[in-house]
Amino acid sequence: MSIKPKFMSTAIGSMPYNDPGHAVDVSLKSMDAPIWPQLGAFGLKEQMEIQYSEGIPCAVIDEAKGRMYFETSTDHSEELADFYGIYEAAMDEGSGNGDCSALAITEEFSKGIYALERTLRKEGKKRPWLKVQTTGPCSFALTITDENKRAIYYNEEFRDVIVKAIAMKCRWQIQMFKKYAENIICFIDEPILSAFGSSTYVSVQRSDVVQHLEEVIAAVHSDGAYAGIHCCGNTEWSILMDAGVDIVNFDAFEYGETISLYGPNVKEHLGKGRMLAWGIVPTSKKIKDQSVESLEEVLERNMEKLSGVSGVDKRVIAEQALLTPSCGTGSLSVDEADRVFDLLPNISAKMKSKYGF
Repeated sequence: MSIKPKFMSTAIGSMPYNDPGHAVDVSLKSMDAPIWPQLGAFGLKEQMEIQYSEGIPCAVIDEAKGRMYFETSTDHSEELADFYGIYEAAMDEGSGNGDCSALAITEEFSKGIYALERTLRKEGKKRPWLKVQTTGPCSFALTITDENKRAIYYNEEFRDVIVKAIAMKCRWQIQMFKKYAENIICFIDEPILSAFGSSTYVSVQRSDVVQHLEEVIAAVHSDGAYAGIHCCGNTEWSILMDAGVDIVNFDAFEYGETISLYGPNVKEHLGKGRMLAWGIVPTSKKIKDQSVESLEEVLERNMEKLSGVSGVDKRVIAEQALLTPSCGTGSLSVDEADRVFDLLPNISAKMKSKYGF
């Protein structure tokens, strides 16, 4: 699949608003590819990993302690067998029916999904683009622990279940929204990859990360959607490209120069018609000091550098560019988030006009 987004705007999921309808309105008005909002203000079940935990065997949500974990100490063979039966019925290449509703996210875990769906249903038309998102399998499995507070990633049995559950949740979202859009983007949010290679995760193998991402990307592609991976810190960007993702999303405001360290990889990535999503609007306190002009300057500088080291014409980089905030806005104040979603469409419009798109 290949498109030329030409500075199309979209965003990362989280928002600080406590009114789902308002959050959806912000999304629809400020983005070319609107998102469903992840609303952490509604409590534990809307937190990043927990929001995607429904239907995963042995998941325990401890409301009193404000945490989720996997109970692995008891006999869980029957639960795992049931899960794999559900997975095969939906996902088997030969006999699967593609129906991933068994891993649906309910409104108890996401007010935003259903607020967006209701609004789009009322509109009664297809939008050109929509974006959905999921926590990536690595971030999920390295953040959530077992009953002994050991990251569940290191339990290979459960890690495989999580990868497959995430893949199904991607497909369920795509299937839910494809009636409302000509094109769907599904982002796999992997913030923990910014720590890849550190002493904390020294035992996490690159080949395993690529394999897990490949599996989720394949699921996204099976429903005709575009797969993106978001990482809001510096990482080994070639991992994402090697996994075959369509869109690499990075913090272009703070870490824009890091993508240039992978010039040959980027050249190959863009040569296949794939894309870069430049997270140019900062989601930190620095947002208050930014303007369209200041963001344009940072973006142009980093695009110029990437062109120089990769040998890819700058206009090609521009044609295959999306623009996003650097991360989600869930940790910002409402005023700061409003500023992000004011600057996003304006920098997008400025760059489109500048390049004649």
